[in-house]
Amino acid sequence: MKLNGAQILINCLQSEGIDHIFGYPGGAVLHIYDALDACMEIKHILVRHEQGAVHAADGYARTSGKCGVALVTSGPGLTNAVTGIATAHMDSIPMVVISGQVSSAVIGNDAFQEVDAVGITRSCVKHNFLVTNIDDLALIVKKAFYIATTGRPGPVLIDITKDTTIATTEFSGYPETIEMRSYNPKIKVEASQIEAAIALITQAKKPIIYSGGGSVIGNADAELIAFTKRTGFPITQTLMGLGAFPATDKQSLGMLGMHGTYEANMSMHDSDCIVAVGARFDDRITGNLDLFCPYAKIIHIDIDPSSVGKTVGVDVAIIGQVTDALNALMAGLKDKQMADISAWWKQIEKWRAVDSMTYQTKAGVIKPQSVIEALYEVTKGEAIVTSDVGQHQMWAAQYYPFDKPRRWINSGGLGTMGFGLPAAMGAKLAQPDLDVACVTGEGSIQMMTQELSTMLQYNTPVKIINLNNGYLGMVRQWQEFFYEKRYSMSYMDALPDFVKLAESYGHIGIKVEKEEDLMPALKRAFAEKNRTVFLDILTDPSENVFPMIPSGAGHHEMLLAGRDEMASTNDEGLNLV
Repeated sequence: MKLNGAQILINCLQSEGIDHIFGYPGGAVLHIYDALDACMEIKHILVRHEQGAVHAADGYARTSGKCGVALVTSGPGLTNAVTGIATAHMDSIPMVVISGQVSSAVIGNDAFQEVDAVGITRSCVKHNFLVTNIDDLALIVKKAFYIATTGRPGPVLIDITKDTTIATTEFSGYPETIEMRSYNPKIKVEASQIEAAIALITQAKKPIIYSGGGSVIGNADAELIAFTKRTGFPITQTLMGLGAFPATDKQSLGMLGMHGTYEANMSMHDSDCIVAVGARFDDRITGNLDLFCPYAKIIHIDIDPSSVGKTVGVDVAIIGQVTDALNALMAGLKDKQMADISAWWKQIEKWRAVDSMTYQTKAGVIKPQSVIEALYEVTKGEAIVTSDVGQHQMWAAQYYPFDKPRRWINSGGLGTMGFGLPAAMGAKLAQPDLDVACVTGEGSIQMMTQELSTMLQYNTPVKIINLNNGYLGMVRQWQEFFYEKRYSMSYMDALPDFVKLAESYGHIGIKVEKEEDLMPALKRAFAEKNRTVFLDILTDPSENVFPMIPSGAGHHEMLLAGRDEMASTNDEGLNLV
């Protein structure tokens, strides 16, 4: 069967089972769009900005567990997509981004809308390809999806020259299997490392499980729950790992790190054995490396060998799929006796009694924490929640307990403002029967507001929870703490009327200014099953995110709400205002 390159590409995508593509057309990809027009199996979502396309594909991938696909044109189409690609790369999200390129004959001649896509994206993809020969196309597509979805997942770019999409050839079909000499992600867990880990686990008197995004991405929630129950250990989760273990379970200590709970951070600091599961010891988790977990033996489970020992030295490295490693540990622990950790749990309960998530209410003022708590109540904890980046992101993570994986969708590694709205759109397309809420702020939402138009066109009814405090909140908080309250460029002046803005895009807009109006507004919003509702909620502009580990401090040195001094291991009773 003779097909042109564009038709071959679409045929390959169909063979991969792709049902949604997020994109924006342009000259270099018009043949691809022409072929896509004849395809009934794939639904194309026309976004309003290429960054939105990649974020939407990202949200789709995180929610569904499938590989996201984005399609952009050459030049500015590709450069607009780079932020989304980098976001996916930092959080290890499986994605294939297809970009158009100028014709092969003019590459390097500064042709119209030419950029070096491979060079530009090299540092923020798992791999990238430039396709200049139609006969290579099908195999490269197969390689791209294989690389993106296996091992430690990540985005892969396929840059296709326009003449490749126009050329024709006999198409023999999409490869069913692929093997790559230079890439072998199938890593068998070593029995010796499992034995070494079991020796540490069974002897530990102050153990803790530290679970990261790899537990979610690796679909290891069932294994993680079973392992945690078998050991009886406390567990703490990173921002990216929330939901892999139920937050409402008594063994959960909540999130750790810069804005983690007192009990999680103190337990990490005092522990004698850490079982790190699919976590990368990032700087927002570790704080000051010189003070990080000084008494602990560390067991690190990860699919990516380059992540192990990269930041923190470990005592036992278990390389392989998280599911395989946890199952191997479970099998090894079957007849083993665990050390008595009852005294450890008593100490943890003392830390938990501090109630570090408390906050002070104020008459006539809506506290952002109370908005998230109300959101949890209205949705019964069952919603998919996306967020942008800043204070609202932290409050969503702290006050919406996630009991299931793939319900919390946010940009953790890159910290990308503008992520939340298009990610929510992608999430809704992936899970149309679930409520989707986008928790955002007046700064972040304006970076991708145009995607409200896309959401109307494709009927993705998302509820937007805008915590509007008139500031770039996290910037203002740091300026308050560390820059002597010099609020340089953190105040948002000349804000739009978000209600009218939402209505102009064909959605429902609701402004909430009083605490007593909050719950009725949320109930009304979620009762509108087929409409996007924009809730503009005016919140306390002076509220800060607590707890907080200041830069340069350790886990045992935390700022708590209502205290002027840092908490420490020497504190017996903490008075929180």
